[in-house]
Amino acid sequence: MSKGKILVVDDDRLVLATLSYGLTQAGFEVIDADNGDDAILLAREHRPELALLDIRMEGLTGFDVAAYLREYLQTPFMFLSAFADEATVAKVKELGAVAYLVKPLDISQIVPAVEAAFARSTAPAAPPAAAPSGLPAMLDPTSLAVGVLMHRYSLPCDEALARLTSLAAAEAHSLPEQARRIVDAVELLARPGTR
Repeated sequence: MSKGKILVVDDDRLVLATLSYGLTQAGFEVIDADNGDDAILLAREHRPELALLDIRMEGLTGFDVAAYLREYLQTPFMFLSAFADEATVAKVKELGAVAYLVKPLDISQIVPAVEAAFARSTAPAAPPAAAPSGLPAMLDPTSLAVGVLMHRYSLPCDEALARLTSLAAAEAHSLPEQARRIVDAVELLARPGTR
């Protein structure tokens, strides 16, 4: 029995094949596309319950596809990207992604994130919790903080997560709280007049 139907979009065919295979093995029904135009057509035809989108692609970007999914199909989406710069993170938050994962990740890290996103998207609607940092409640601050550390210090994902975990322990904060502190600091520094 399928855990759910997911649309996977990435213009790198090797990444797409790896994601599709891994998610199929994990029990998901996968529809895949290597460009934004096909992604929208397939989403209209198959009505996936979740989309996993690469951001930077030729033609329609992952952001374009996400905006369409949100506006016309009300399909939740998450991003998987190699980019974690301030403008990208801001756009991810603006669009309302349920998660933002930063490459490189292996499928063993992606499957739990997809399962969590499915759980959130199928849970009964509740009033959104106020996120202390102003982040949308469904956007995982730990993923964002790991992305920030990867980008800022040119770290692989596992090292960035280890550094974040170590910092949280050293400062006696939980991992999510330490992540929020980092994301808050980045947002504060990005405000006009603070550079």
